Amino acid sequence: MRMRPTLSWTPDGDLPPGTTDLEPVADALGTGGVLVLSGAGISTESGIPDYRGEGGSLSRHTPMTYQDFVAGAQARRRYWARSHLGWRTFGRALPNAGHRAVAAFGRQGLLSGVITQNVDGLHQAAGSEDVVELHGALDRVVCLSCGARSPRRELARRLEEANPGFEPVAAGINPDGDADLTDDQVAGFRVVPCTVCGGILKPDVVFFGETVPPQRVEHCRELVRAASSLLVLGSSLTVMSGLRFVRQAAQAGKPVLIVNRDPTRGDRHALARVSLPLGTALTAVADRLGIAVDRQAAPRP
Repeated sequence: MRMRPTLSWTPDGDLPPGTTDLEPVADALGTGGVLVLSGAGISTESGIPDYRGEGGSLSRHTPMTYQDFVAGAQARRRYWARSHLGWRTFGRALPNAGHRAVAAFGRQGLLSGVITQNVDGLHQAAGSEDVVELHGALDRVVCLSCGARSPRRELARRLEEANPGFEPVAAGINPDGDADLTDDQVAGFRVVPCTVCGGILKPDVVFFGETVPPQRVEHCRELVRAASSLLVLGSSLTVMSGLRFVRQAAQAGKPVLIVNRDPTRGDRHALARVSLPLGTALTAVADRLGIAVDRQAAPRP
């Protein structure tokens, strides 16, 4: 499946309105077998902005595409300079109430799985297990030549050593961990190669324009087939890689429920879209079901 660089989506006028009624979500979770599909909106309360919501980063930032990244050294220098700075903030983000509620639902055996479109690792940090990272994870790095993978913290150390005194002030941080820097701020930044073969290093994430591994897509399809219902959390579903699972669930007659403040591209397939902040909504559902949610985030490893 190829991630197309779809950067915007305009709702049409015949989408069903949002609601504040949490009963359908509570009923689905109470029944069990719920598959969660999460997007950038679940991480905004952790200080990571989303792409398309109010104040979303697409108003000022165009995400790196795979084609741009592999095309030339200048694009890679710009990406790694910005990403290196962004990682300092991104890597310190902690799970919020929404992540912790999803983890609590999982511990109670109410979920059949979690698929996330996010690359921040916050579901796992909150305690969720067997999370499918549809678009990869920023805490890993892969070599495009030999395929060797290594921890992001190791690359961060090497980039620090190669760029002493690199301390620019960023205008903002984006959902992909990319900091907003000017061309002048990234000029002269030194990119380091793979320690195994000297090849080009890339974050182990799916860039826009890149293909999601087919086996990962099929695994997600299997999770949809096995689920009783699909609960979408904080995703506009603009990108087809997530929307197709909503369509699959709806075509199979499985209830689709969406918790997202703004209209989504999947609303017409949903039983309901709850227009509430995710942390507030999921904590309220947990309280309704008598499920304890950790009230404080544990430090990230």
